[in-house]
Amino acid sequence: MTDVEGGEAESFVSTGEQLKRAREAKGLSLDDVANQTRIPIRHLQAIEREEWDALPAPTYAVGFARNYANAVGLDGAEVGLELRERLGGQVRSPAPMPEYYEPADPSRMPPKGLVIGAVVFAALLIAGYFFWFSSYRSEQAPELEIPAEGPQTAPGQPAAPPPAAANGPVTLTATGEVWLRVTDGPGGPQLFSGNLNAGQAWSVPATAQRPLIRTSRPQLLRASVGGRDLGPLEPVERAIGDVSLLPNDLSARIQANSAPALAPAPAQRPAASRAPAAEPPPLSMPPPELAPPGNTQ
Repeated sequence: MTDVEGGEAESFVSTGEQLKRAREAKGLSLDDVANQTRIPIRHLQAIEREEWDALPAPTYAVGFARNYANAVGLDGAEVGLELRERLGGQVRSPAPMPEYYEPADPSRMPPKGLVIGAVVFAALLIAGYFFWFSSYRSEQAPELEIPAEGPQTAPGQPAAPPPAAANGPVTLTATGEVWLRVTDGPGGPQLFSGNLNAGQAWSVPATAQRPLIRTSRPQLLRASVGGRDLGPLEPVERAIGDVSLLPNDLSARIQANSAPALAPAPAQRPAASRAPAAEPPPLSMPPPELAPPGNTQ
């Protein structure tokens, strides 16, 4: 062997050795390169030892070497091309090689307490939304059937006498759980909105000009004017709206609802006309001359 050939042999450095020297020159360990490239340490060791058969396939060998070279400051494309030629051109697919990733490092995961706190916050947010939505719906009054004011009388019957004037504060006492809303005039300021439980009472403020009530269970609200009990707002359950709570209006309404309905008088049936009975025909007697002959005295 000539001196030139010996010098070329001594100057040849394998791909694995080049990568190892570059890594050591940068003061990096295999763990540092593995964390940076996500290449398993056993594969990095195989590359430095030129153990290409220990890698999954030539494609992976070229890709790992290229990423390794980039991580230690070498030209990854040049290292990959050199290794491709050394392996005999077995890698022919132009498609990029998929990166190999190790399982996530637990130290880089978010704290467990932060995750639990985020879940709890989301649950509280959802619960708060449903609570707000249910409260909003409870404030909505049902569709109301506005009854005609005043007593109803049967046709032809005299109207009921007007009720006596009522004076004094108006108080509503619940005999069961009932929702109601009271405003001062249609669309006016709200005087009360909510539920009353059995035994609870609410009084109309003395400053109210035209208090109106809306509820769907008026039979559970007993009204009193000046301490005098008038009875329930309605005898049966049904939705009412914009019903006046002024003393005279309330007294007239309750009196009309509690008055017994007057049944219409039964129609008089005309007496059946009777035809006069026909007189029997007179009996016909035989004339004297036709009498049968008899003995004469």
